[in-house]
Amino acid sequence: MIFTPTSLAGSFIITPDLIEDERGFFARTFCRREFEDHGLNPDLVQCNISFNRKKGTLRGMHYQIPPHAEAKLVRCTAGAIFDVIVDLRQKSSTFMQWHAEELSADNHRMFYIPEGFAHGFQTLADDTELIYQHSEFYSPEHGRGIRFDDPALNITWPLAVCMISTKDQGFPLIDNHFQGIEA
Repeated sequence: MIFTPTSLAGSFIITPDLIEDERGFFARTFCRREFEDHGLNPDLVQCNISFNRKKGTLRGMHYQIPPHAEAKLVRCTAGAIFDVIVDLRQKSSTFMQWHAEELSADNHRMFYIPEGFAHGFQTLADDTELIYQHSEFYSPEHGRGIRFDDPALNITWPLAVCMISTKDQGFPLIDNHFQGIEA
């Protein structure tokens, strides 16, 4: 696996090292030792699938607060997404900055998102599917979100939003009292 740091400290794009032959390819997508060698949380305890029928669907921006803050490893297995993270760690040098990557079934890349980040994505194709691995179990009482269209973040989404849940659309805007989270 090739670990490439992003502009936000602690987050990485991970590209599988494909071993190809006439049958196709084989690649490792997770190795505890390699994650530990890069200082990443290797404790992945839950795996989820997100399937999205329509291009332009937006999900996010989600995070969990301590003591259930979670790291995520996200991979797009069908279609393509514009994947966005926002650093919400109050003591981070990149606090309130965002970073985006295109993940697709074709490029096989994964996004490692550390604890203390909000995460969301927009589908770039119909019938897009993602696999998420999480370092913490889902805890509804610790789940939070911020608005995908918050002017304080000014995220540039590539498409008009065609579908979004009522919950995601109703997340609060960040205001001057937002202190971030300890992660």
